[in-house]
Formats: sequence, C-alpha cells, structure tokens
Amino acid sequence: MKLSPQKSGTIAEKFASKFLSSKGYKIIENNFRTRFGEIDLIAKDNDVICFVEVKYRKNSDFGLPEDFVDMRKQKKIIKTAFIYLAKHNISDVNIRFDVVAVEPDSKGSYNCRLIKDAFEGDIYE
Repeated sequence: MKLSPQKSGTIAEKFASKFLSSKGYKIIENNFRTRFGEIDLIAKDNDVICFVEVKYRKNSDFGLPEDFVDMRKQKKIIKTAFIYLAKHNISDVNIRFDVVAVEPDSKGSYNCRLIKDAFEGDIYE
C-alpha cells in the first residue's frame, strides 16, 4: 500500500520525535503553525530551544532529505520560530535550527539522521 505524502510525513515526524527523545531532547510542541509557515518539532536540548525540520524521502535518487531544506524553507522556519518565541514571551534564550533526515530502511522501519545547527537564523535576514 502506497502512503500519501501527508501520511508519510506524519509517520516520519513520529519517528523523528522518538529519535530525538532517545538523544535526550525534550519535545515541547509538534507542528507549530502560523500564517508564515510551520515548524515540525520544537524541542529542548539541555538549555537550547531547537526548531526542528523533519524531512522524509523514500529514496535518495534526487538527493538527501536534508538537501530539500532550501533557503526559502529556512526563512519560513526562522520567521515562524521568532513568532513562537514572541507568542510564548521567551527571550534571552539560546536557539538552534536542526534538521532530522528520515529515510526508510530495508527492514520496513526508518533511519533518522540529526543535523544539528543545520542553518542559522536571524530575524533581520
């Protein structure tokens, strides 16, 4: 049975969430949305708030999953992250933008790869 892109994305986000939790991240929120964009996962890694983009690809024929977090997507994530911080009245905190690349493995499960500090964000960019 072939899964829709939305269903595949939801499954990938669940695997990414479990993967990050196993690495010590504390998941704060899933799928934070604004009119400017969406952040798949927001988590704490020690004292750092991490805004995490989860990218799934069923194969690497056209590139690795992380290759699809282009500049346009990065800018949307950055803007949405600053809205999140403002909405929750959070300031004077360390933040980071991470990517979790998710790909199916040969056993019917998924492999996750964490790219910490995948890109930098500035509200004035």
